[in-house]
Amino acid sequence: MTPNFRRNAVGAAILSLASFAGIAHAQAQAQAQVPTQAQAVPADPASLREVTVTGNPLGASDLIAPTTTLSGDRLLLRSESTLGETLNNVPGVSSSYFGPNASRPIIRGQDGDRIRILQNGGGAPDASALSYDHAVPVDALVTERIEVLRGPSALQYGGSAVGGVVNVIDNRIPTEPLNGFGGRADLGYATGNKEKNGGVVLEGGNDRIAVHVDAFNRDSKDVSVPITLECSKPGSPWSARKICNSANEAHGGAVGGTLFFDQGYIGASVSTYRSTYGTVAEDDVTIGMKSDRYAIEGEWRPGGFISSIHAKLSHTDYRHTEFEGGQAGTTFSNMSNDLRIEARHQKIGNFEGLVGFSSETNRFAADGEEAFAPHSRTRSNAFFLHEELGTSWGRLSFGARTEQVRIRSLGYPDDPSVTRFAIGERTFNPHSAAFGALVNLAPQWQLTSNLAYTERAPKDYELLANGPHVATAAWEVGDPNLKKEKSTGFDLGAQWKSGPNTARVNAYVTRFQNYIGLTASGRNLDEEGNVAEPGATDTLAEYVYGGVRARFTGIEANGNLRLLGADGFGRLRDADTLDLEWRGDIVRAKNLDTGEPLPRIAPLRVGATLAYGSGPWSARVGFDYNAAQRRIPTVGARETEAYTLWNAAITYRMKVRRANLTWYARMDNIGNKLAYSPTSILTTTVYPNAPLPGRTLKVGLRVTF
Repeated sequence: MTPNFRRNAVGAAILSLASFAGIAHAQAQAQAQVPTQAQAVPADPASLREVTVTGNPLGASDLIAPTTTLSGDRLLLRSESTLGETLNNVPGVSSSYFGPNASRPIIRGQDGDRIRILQNGGGAPDASALSYDHAVPVDALVTERIEVLRGPSALQYGGSAVGGVVNVIDNRIPTEPLNGFGGRADLGYATGNKEKNGGVVLEGGNDRIAVHVDAFNRDSKDVSVPITLECSKPGSPWSARKICNSANEAHGGAVGGTLFFDQGYIGASVSTYRSTYGTVAEDDVTIGMKSDRYAIEGEWRPGGFISSIHAKLSHTDYRHTEFEGGQAGTTFSNMSNDLRIEARHQKIGNFEGLVGFSSETNRFAADGEEAFAPHSRTRSNAFFLHEELGTSWGRLSFGARTEQVRIRSLGYPDDPSVTRFAIGERTFNPHSAAFGALVNLAPQWQLTSNLAYTERAPKDYELLANGPHVATAAWEVGDPNLKKEKSTGFDLGAQWKSGPNTARVNAYVTRFQNYIGLTASGRNLDEEGNVAEPGATDTLAEYVYGGVRARFTGIEANGNLRLLGADGFGRLRDADTLDLEWRGDIVRAKNLDTGEPLPRIAPLRVGATLAYGSGPWSARVGFDYNAAQRRIPTVGARETEAYTLWNAAITYRMKVRRANLTWYARMDNIGNKLAYSPTSILTTTVYPNAPLPGRTLKVGLRVTF
């Protein structure tokens, strides 16, 4: 490729707007009794601190943006080994499923770098957005809660969060005093992959100091499926009802602590994550991953006009090596620094808000035969502000953000003979604007809306890629002349609540002027990157990054209906309850330049669960239905059939002295249904050898104290 990666220096970025969502507070009180022997405890034993939902640092109790929070039993009973599968089937959220070991969340049909994954509100970059076979280095065993922020209000985290934000919160830097000592421990086993897992979280302190320690371990074998598959591992080929090369081993932990003073706090943490897992796309390739993260967080409340200054600083050292058999192959690394500072001011009339600054640097490198992108360095800086106006009928929110993003290609310094990568620097000045509104129609009804204009700078690999990418079975080619991705999105929602009965629906449309994605060129390239002759073997299809006009539209809804028990249609004995939890979503994504659908979009999905509670016992049984996906592009995609997966779970709570025990059993895919994910590149292109897992029984114990 002729290097036409030009330099330019653009001045100060344009003032922009970013709307942030609300805050929510959740508290639950544990039983105060300390019995001398085991006894049943009907209430949820978890004691939840007051928490702030991702999206709004100002303390509003109602959420403007569509937000989902998973914690406690909800997170425990749906947790998987990957973040994408843990969140899959949350309304509006699907998974990029690259086998059981690697998946990222897809929000409203958008994936990759349009979904920002945070840890405790700060950046923790890895290489998962670069390739579908790269895992996200987080584990639910030591996670306190996961928050999903969908739609335009995610813009406070930058234009790269146009699809949404997933914030993984682990409390490794305590932000509130911990009076006493407590924690939790988890043990679990699953039959489908013979997984054994365990995790422990310990916390303690007083009014002046708090300490957090956690550790986890997860070990699983090849995953069982309802169909016989071939495995050609060198020296041990086999044929069985398992996904070849799908075993996984992961472990990690963290130590953190906080010092509190009269006007704020300062804390720090050190965490590590290690994993070795099979890629499933290649029978003899495994990935050895490591991620080390160092973080500092603090808040100062000086009083006066500036009521608080909150800062977060983190450094992440990420690296993984792809092993072919026992030999090290390509190595990917990403060294990053992330800084975020927010200064909140006191109310001015009915206005309250904050100003902030964020800065992020990433140094990426790929070395080896399958290095399809060059070494590069990305620096981004942004200023933003946020204001809210309270009214008698609801709330309005608006803000401003300006960014500067510089991407520099460093070529392939380890081997100067590799000349296919462009060298140079580009500077982008994205600016985004968003507004939000919440209207209280009645005590039980609320309307919300969000309007956003977004600009996203192309990522380094979208500009610079030029090489074989085996995980996607493609030769990927970037475009050094790509322009900013621009979009306009609108979200309209309504929610209703009456006691235990709830309903929420959101409709949205997002239109892109320059949606950047991979498109098949129709050509095949040989191992040198030259156009292959028709009928040639050992070639890869060429896929080119380019911008097209695109439109995403969709509806997502969920709710709860109390069927029997208090506030229900009928009565049960004592305090027993029976609820119907329902959910559904649909998204349509279209390439407006060609008139064809965009690839890997979830079809219509609906689901329902009956949830029964009786004292210390609870039981759940439900299903998730995925319609057939026939809306696919004519090149580089494959249709998937409809399927329904049934699941069930049962829990029992008891108290032993000061410890609360939750025993649980969960059965996934009860009917052992053969199913393929419509949002996975494995099943829609060239690897129809990785279906969704078959029937699996998971049993476990959680102890909180």
